[in-house]
Amino acid sequence: MSSPITAATAAPPKTLSEKQRSALINLLADDDPAVYHTVREKLLSCGEQAGDWLRPHILSNDPVLRRRAREIIRHFDRQEADTWFLAFCLKHGEDFDLEEGAWLLAATAYPDIHVEAYRALLDHFAAEIRERVDLAGPAARVLTGINEYLFGELGFRGNEENYYDPQNSYLNRVIDRRTGNPINLCLVYLFLARRLQLPMTGISLPGHFVCRYQSSADEIFVDAFNRGRFLTKADCIQFLLNGNHSLREDFLSPVSTRRTLMRVCSNLHQIYMQLEETDETTRLQRYLVALAR
Repeated sequence: MSSPITAATAAPPKTLSEKQRSALINLLADDDPAVYHTVREKLLSCGEQAGDWLRPHILSNDPVLRRRAREIIRHFDRQEADTWFLAFCLKHGEDFDLEEGAWLLAATAYPDIHVEAYRALLDHFAAEIRERVDLAGPAARVLTGINEYLFGELGFRGNEENYYDPQNSYLNRVIDRRTGNPINLCLVYLFLARRLQLPMTGISLPGHFVCRYQSSADEIFVDAFNRGRFLTKADCIQFLLNGNHSLREDFLSPVSTRRTLMRVCSNLHQIYMQLEETDETTRLQRYLVALAR
């Protein structure tokens, strides 16, 4: 797949006659890979209007035409999602709606996702917790109730078997598969906590990410990757010492939403580099530049 490009760098789209469009679409199902490649490039050069030409053909009786039409439409949809996400990163300051940012990032890889359905699912999870947990009770009891529902009943867990799977970094896939990496499982926890109006923030430890419940009476760190295991500040300090990290205060302080999203993108960037997926690596590099401004 070609690298997504922003509207600012795109070449002016070419306009074709109806006869030319029809001829290209007929050739799209050609058995010769060289013909397909040429036709695909021609259609991509026409810009997003080519997606409109192809949409009627995603229901074609020809399976090859159907598949290739969907692939090209998906390219344009990802391109649009890429533009939206970059605009979001450039528009906002240090603190923004982290959940909105996470969904916009997810759409760059999965442009067909129904974000409102996922938001509604998180709303449902939060409503279930309200029914089961006395949110006015002691902090440890509240968090234990959340853990029993999220990790026990729903089955969320850290993906230890395939830690570097890119899907672990996209919120929709974490919710679909009930597994992910530390930071994205913490995002699920934080987005539920926000709906429940609980005082929780993200803590960006080197090589790990946890949540922190902080009130006038309690300070509890929650390791969402390990089924919500409770940690103390002393545990986090020991983690830093074991990793030969300095005891910098910012390691144990709430991280801004921009820095959180940057860490999600940085993880993905490293994963795509290891997988030698050049186009995806370049895409994530652009996001990191936008977030680091």
